Amino acid sequence: MHVTAIIAAGGAGRRLGADVPKQLIDIGGGSMLQHTIRAFLTHPRVSDVVVALPPATEHGELAALAPDRANALQAVTGGARRQDSVANAFDRVPASSEIVLIHDAARPFVTAALIGRTIDAASAHGAAIAAMPSHDTVKRVERGVIRETIPRDTIYLAQTPQGFRRDVLAAAVALGRSGVDATDEAALAERAGFPVHVVEGEPGNVKITTEDDLRAARQRPNGRTRTGRVGTGYDLHRLVPGRPLMLAGIAIPNERGALGHSDADVLCHAATDAILGAAGLGDIGRHFPDTDPRWKDASSLVLLEQAAALVHDAGFEVGNLDVTVILEQPKIKDYVDAMRERLGAAIGVDASRVSVKGKTNEGVDAVGRGEAIAAHAIALIRSRADSSR
Repeated sequence: MHVTAIIAAGGAGRRLGADVPKQLIDIGGGSMLQHTIRAFLTHPRVSDVVVALPPATEHGELAALAPDRANALQAVTGGARRQDSVANAFDRVPASSEIVLIHDAARPFVTAALIGRTIDAASAHGAAIAAMPSHDTVKRVERGVIRETIPRDTIYLAQTPQGFRRDVLAAAVALGRSGVDATDEAALAERAGFPVHVVEGEPGNVKITTEDDLRAARQRPNGRTRTGRVGTGYDLHRLVPGRPLMLAGIAIPNERGALGHSDADVLCHAATDAILGAAGLGDIGRHFPDTDPRWKDASSLVLLEQAAALVHDAGFEVGNLDVTVILEQPKIKDYVDAMRERLGAAIGVDASRVSVKGKTNEGVDAVGRGEAIAAHAIALIRSRADSSR
């Protein structure tokens, strides 16, 4: 599916009293606009990005934000109103685009998960908007007097991104160009007769409007909140004569090795389950089943590399990995550093972010009797769209 994101950044945004439009103000690690563009350019389901910039803003510098995807980024000059800026950007959306997202540049903390939910809702319903339910009692006031108490379960606070099928947004933009004013494209879509569905927004997806908002944004690490997801993994194999004992792709000298369909590397299997689990992608058996002859005697380090690629394609990066191997004999301490290097290379992180520990089971159960080997792993992953650059 071809998805295009439009970043609405054409306004002057002078309420902060700065010398430049607020979306160009640095919040740590880059401007609001830079953080917002990166969130969409690095999302695995977003094909390209069109940015509507204020008049006289230099367009050429945008390519430096993501040199590897510079061909997926283009800029247009915004108009007098938000809807004019979006309309200008929509004119540059590729004809192949099926879903178009619209997002405010002043919401730089949008997450990959929220982007994904909006894409799904727009595809299913035609039009969707991220919004948060109101937790406060809402009063309608006229001349300082309450005229009505509005049931708060019917009140939602609109955010972006908004998402549309191409034909729906085309109708909304045409209505706006005909002279209808609206605060956003969802309102234009409503006026054009399309139902707009609500996607669950996020409290952290704030719009930076006031000086207090700006101070709070700058207190976030590198201008972004680094959200993490944790997964655990476990594996156990019997030890039998005539099999190599493989750990992190290293053959450990021993009279017995682990029995399994692949090379039965419990360390890699536990690590694979940990990163897949953190990303919500199931387990090793789902992706590399022992009923598939392709994985017969396969290197489990290669399986870990492929699992890491799946996690990356899902929009995540590995933060760190911690593995404990439980084995009576032999001791693995002399191989730990090499194991960390191999695991780090497989999952795309420095070895300093990988830990491998060896423990015994003090003679208890099958592992303690030397009949089996086990491993536990825990991994932290983060959304790549949340990553500081």
